[in-house]
Amino acid sequence: MRVARIYADVRAADDPAAAHRGWVAARDDLFATHPASPVLDRSSFTGLDVAPYDPALRFVVPVLPTEPRRMDVPTGTDGVVPFERVGRLELPGLGQLAVWALRSYGGGLFVPVKDALAGRGTYGGGRYLIDTIKGANLGATDDGLVVDLNFAYNPSCAYDPAWACPLAQAENTLAVPLDVGERG
Repeated sequence: MRVARIYADVRAADDPAAAHRGWVAARDDLFATHPASPVLDRSSFTGLDVAPYDPALRFVVPVLPTEPRRMDVPTGTDGVVPFERVGRLELPGLGQLAVWALRSYGGGLFVPVKDALAGRGTYGGGRYLIDTIKGANLGATDDGLVVDLNFAYNPSCAYDPAWACPLAQAENTLAVPLDVGERG
């Protein structure tokens, strides 16, 4: 619920840069205090490494049609979690990303991203942009989904290998470096 509230506050804000500052502060608090935090040593946690906001990397784009494909993600606790590719996003000057639909417990949209800095500045397995099952999304307009790369964040498995995380597939890999969002 805390993650959903964080993103509700972001969606309600008029200024994306101010919303980003609030998001960073709220995530730092979440990682420092939540009992299920993936940070292994919270006593030395001083905050997440998040790049400054870059307004050029915020888009509103339609979900375009694509050929469906299934992705099964094995986990240690939930068995195999099925996703279905339901569309794609064209990010001007950057490339395209697949939009996945979670086909189990609660459903939702999922958009991971892996960029040219993966493993050399950002998490090697990629980061998440949209995960509606957790409420982690920036909303939509009549023109499409709000995709703001400044809000890219690491999956929990980036901090604790005990977590099983779906990672960015080839369809969610951009050839450009994205030095925005959560790093490390």
